[in-house]
Amino acid sequence: MVFEEFGDSSENYTILSHRWGREEVEFHEMTRLTSMAESDRNKLKHRAGYEKIMKSCEQAMRDGYKWMWIDTCCINKQNNSELLEAINSMYRWYHKSQKCYAYLNDVEDSFPTKQDFSRFDKTNGWPAWFSRGWTLQELIAPKHVEFFNKNWVFIGNKESLAETLEKITRIPIDVLRGGLNRRHFCVAQIMSWAADRKTTRVEDRAYSLLGLFDVVISKFYGVGRKAFQELQLEIIKNYRDHSIFGW
Repeated sequence: MVFEEFGDSSENYTILSHRWGREEVEFHEMTRLTSMAESDRNKLKHRAGYEKIMKSCEQAMRDGYKWMWIDTCCINKQNNSELLEAINSMYRWYHKSQKCYAYLNDVEDSFPTKQDFSRFDKTNGWPAWFSRGWTLQELIAPKHVEFFNKNWVFIGNKESLAETLEKITRIPIDVLRGGLNRRHFCVAQIMSWAADRKTTRVEDRAYSLLGLFDVVISKFYGVGRKAFQELQLEIIKNYRDHSIFGW
């Protein structure tokens, strides 16, 4: 595996969308993998996050792609300027990808077509991926999204599953199939798609929506609920839409 920085180059790449877990392997670990003691390297390779990275790359290679972008190991979160750039650029990176692999680690077989509270009792009867804040834009932004179950078996794509996805997310089928035209929706309607979603950090409630409104922020983590206020101010600057005041 090779790490390479491309900026806004024309390289074709795939991208991963997933729910973060407790055993993720991050940038600082992947970049020193070869210099680790063998025992530490072996421990790292047995973590679920490492397997997820490997399986993603293997799928990309099967699909004929040389490059793969994964947020866990491709963002140096110890570098504040790099992290801020990533937050502001995330929607664009997903949109420019040739394919997005959506990994549903709590789905054992086929894609669920009905709510199942016995399997997904903590996430409104649907896979946990649909309950997370960041995965909203990761579903909308890419042109092509392919879904995989916990064993990395392909279980459908955004086009074929559009009717079920609309039922789960309340995102109109035209957006799922043709992309987001912001002029066709009021601010409140776009906000409503994120209403039931959760983020680990308070600020991410706002940051995960930046790309949907094509705005950027200058503040950083540590501002708490003020992040959402900044998002609202940026939306007001860019849109003459009073429905924002409902939020």
